[in-house]
Amino acid sequence: MRRFAALNGAMLGAVALAGCTVGPNYTPPAAAVPPAFVGPQAGVQAARQADVTHWWRAFADPQLDRLVDRALKDSPDIAIAAARVRQARTQEIAARAQGLPQVNASANATHVEFSKNAGFSSLARLFGGSSGGGSSGGSGSSSGIALPGSGITTYAVGFDASWELDLLGGVRRQVQGAVARTEAAEWNRRDAATMIAAEVAQAYFAMRFDQQQTAIIQSELQRQRGALRIAGNVAKVGLVPPIDVTRQRGSITSTEARLLPIAADMAVRRHALAILLGLEPAALDAELTAPAAAPIATVPVIPVGLPSDLLRRRPDVRAAERNLAAATADIGVAVADLYPRFSLTGMAQLISTALGNLFSGDSLQLTGTGAAQFPLIDFGRRRATVKAREAARDEAYLDYRQTVLQALRDVEDALVQLDAERQRHVVLMRAVADADASVRATTAQYRTGFVAQDAVLNTEAQSLSAREQVAMSEAQLRQQTIALAKALGGGWEDVTLTR
Repeated sequence: MRRFAALNGAMLGAVALAGCTVGPNYTPPAAAVPPAFVGPQAGVQAARQADVTHWWRAFADPQLDRLVDRALKDSPDIAIAAARVRQARTQEIAARAQGLPQVNASANATHVEFSKNAGFSSLARLFGGSSGGGSSGGSGSSSGIALPGSGITTYAVGFDASWELDLLGGVRRQVQGAVARTEAAEWNRRDAATMIAAEVAQAYFAMRFDQQQTAIIQSELQRQRGALRIAGNVAKVGLVPPIDVTRQRGSITSTEARLLPIAADMAVRRHALAILLGLEPAALDAELTAPAAAPIATVPVIPVGLPSDLLRRRPDVRAAERNLAAATADIGVAVADLYPRFSLTGMAQLISTALGNLFSGDSLQLTGTGAAQFPLIDFGRRRATVKAREAARDEAYLDYRQTVLQALRDVEDALVQLDAERQRHVVLMRAVADADASVRATTAQYRTGFVAQDAVLNTEAQSLSAREQVAMSEAQLRQQTIALAKALGGGWEDVTLTR
């Protein structure tokens, strides 16, 4: 017991020494960002805090709200990211356990049957034994001494404990790296939520644009069919040639043909939405085939806040920073391998040749070992590992910088494109008004015979094209607003991540 008291003292002394942690300490990088975004922000105050928690609700479309909420709950991409978080957490648990003592329990029974020709029968007779004495055929010796030709059975139960002392902090660095990787996995999961919310909204509004375009074409078809009836009546009385009727009918056929690819695109959009929600491709056909009851809402204006806010909001930026922290901790793990390793091993056993007295105090056997392992020659392997970890840290830092720059670019691009499309939309609205006025004037002139039907068909085509351009511009405004919300890192707050 005195020896074990001395061993415990040595262990406590080793713990007291465990205050040194090799390798570089991590300091979060200070990313240089501009004080404000340069891109035009449609009159929104640049310093206003961006509120993009549930940005899709600003469109005031209940159907879109339901689709996004379902996707954030059931999307396979988010489920995959969640599984990666669980993997990282188990790795963290394993890393923490490496720095703790390992305790094992053991029990065994061993039987040895000695050879009759072992060569020490004469020595056994000196102690009063005989070569044939003692039990044979598997019986044990009660005295614990077996002669040639006899056998002995030994029983043992006990515990053994081992502890590799983390004097230089290699295990602590490993834990730091595991924790950082868990946090990176959590931010990647939030980034998946940001991506899913944006993809659902983009696919949904693309489908709504197809519906809007279909409604425009069908409205134009109704007007053209009315014009065909008028042309037919006028041709019957001989005021216009029959070719005008043929031309009008050809215009209707061309317009009808445009509906087919739009219908196919709507089906593709529905399939995309179903996959994003973790459903079969046709699972949403019944729900989304009919046009929405409410018209498409006005495009909302989203404040962008400051670039410094962006670094805190963007999940990919946060994940890149955590990966940098993990890579920095890995250097310390490699540096610790350059130094000696110290370990303590203790064993307490009850050993006896008879079960009857196995659990008595006389059967107790104690063993304690302190060991040190010194690296001598490895032909540069350990130092090369350190250099490789340092290079990996440099790569992680550059990846972080690149992620920050890409985040800033995403916002600036979205602001420029959004502003340009807003201005384009104003011009296109004027073009629609002018085209509609031209159709009314030209139709009136045709009915009175002042112009040929070609002029009417041309103005009708211009009016249809102008209205389609407006609808396409509105669709672009919605898509670019979604891109801005995605660039700002919105949409992940509904993903609850608990440790």
